[in-house]
Amino acid sequence: MADGTITLDQLIAWLRRFTELVTENRGYLTELDSAIGDADHGANMARGMAAVMEKIDGAPTESADALFKQVGMTLVSSVGGASGPLYGTFFLRFGGTAGPVTELDSATLAVALRAGFDGVIARGKAEPGDKTMVDAMGPAIDAFDTEATDGADLAATTTGAFAAAEMGRDATEPLIARKGRASYLGDRSAGHLDPGATSTALLFQALAETVALP
Repeated sequence: MADGTITLDQLIAWLRRFTELVTENRGYLTELDSAIGDADHGANMARGMAAVMEKIDGAPTESADALFKQVGMTLVSSVGGASGPLYGTFFLRFGGTAGPVTELDSATLAVALRAGFDGVIARGKAEPGDKTMVDAMGPAIDAFDTEATDGADLAATTTGAFAAAEMGRDATEPLIARKGRASYLGDRSAGHLDPGATSTALLFQALAETVALP
């Protein structure tokens, strides 16, 4: 990582680390989803991210927009349920906003993350408190924006975003789901972590860990 920036190689490393974390937590994500969903979130995300890395390794890209277009399209085409379209939209919007660059500073990364989040909102029509990935992603990006505006370095900014994502994930446990298959359970959806919010926390964990690498 250059001083205060994240390079294209680091962005790829972020995706690779996310793939590792999703794969390591495949069973746990599926267990969470079995309680309130289709019991396939872990399998879907692991399969989708494996396909992403296969594409990246087989056809390297030279800019952030091309990279994340490849990522987004792969997820949309290879992941079933809501996860593929939502994560796919996040990465497509992220890349389109980042543009044809090979590195991003904190401010540019913040704008790209926010664009990805806005895409998730537009695609999924979810709001904070609906017990979805929005409940982890929103706080993470708000925290990122605050840290970046306050002049924190990228390591502190991504670490703060990860901590906020974890808090948002944990806050989904008592919520009653208002979106997706979990909403069919009504009050019975309370008492369980949302699997999408849990995988979103892994996304920000991967970013923080990647930025922290020397």
